[in-house]
Amino acid sequence: MQFFFIFLGTFLLMECITWCTHKFVMHGFLWYLHADHHQPKYAHIFERNDLFFVIFAIPSILLIYFGVEVGLNYKFFIGLGIMIYGLCYFIVHDIIIHQRLKLFKNTKNKYLIALRKGHKVHHKHLGKEEGECFGMLFVPFKYFKI
Repeated sequence: MQFFFIFLGTFLLMECITWCTHKFVMHGFLWYLHADHHQPKYAHIFERNDLFFVIFAIPSILLIYFGVEVGLNYKFFIGLGIMIYGLCYFIVHDIIIHQRLKLFKNTKNKYLIALRKGHKVHHKHLGKEEGECFGMLFVPFKYFKI
């Protein structure tokens, strides 16, 4: 049971880490990797911004590897929490919000609509300054209003 709480705690903590990383790293010193994500889209399948998936996967892979090596200890469940959060981030950000795969296009789900509104507000700024709504799964209540 303790490993479930380690997994769940890691998953939830990742939203805070994502917010901080997005605000201070992606919109900070690594803006050159994230900038193309805020620009009008061209016919490219991948963006430089996609490198963040690789960067963020490394700790997860290492924790899972070293956690399995000794028989599924806490490191494995921390790595699993990071990995499942990353999968959710991909589904929410790339599939639901940015429609890289045309799924959930005409949703009536209030949470998904609020999520899209919050992300649209984030993307109204083409530069790295003056951004808002840096998280992913937690949506501020003001975006649920019609």
